[in-house]
Amino acid sequence: MEARQLRDTSIEVIKNLPQSCTLEEIMYEINLTAQVLEGLKDKEEGKTITTKELLNKIDTWRQK
Repeated sequence: MEARQLRDTSIEVIKNLPQSCTLEEIMYEINLTAQVLEGLKDKEEGKTITTKELLNKIDTWRQK
């Protein structure tokens, strides 16, 4: 993820938070935004798997 994109998006997120929000709430929202942007980037790059593939991997781990 590009740092500038995260910065610009984080600024918009902060602007939309209520004036009374806590530092923890700000950090949570920024972290969530970063994770969503990273996930979207991974999807564009084909770095994702289906839910079925994930469940199959989990079943394999449980069997070990």
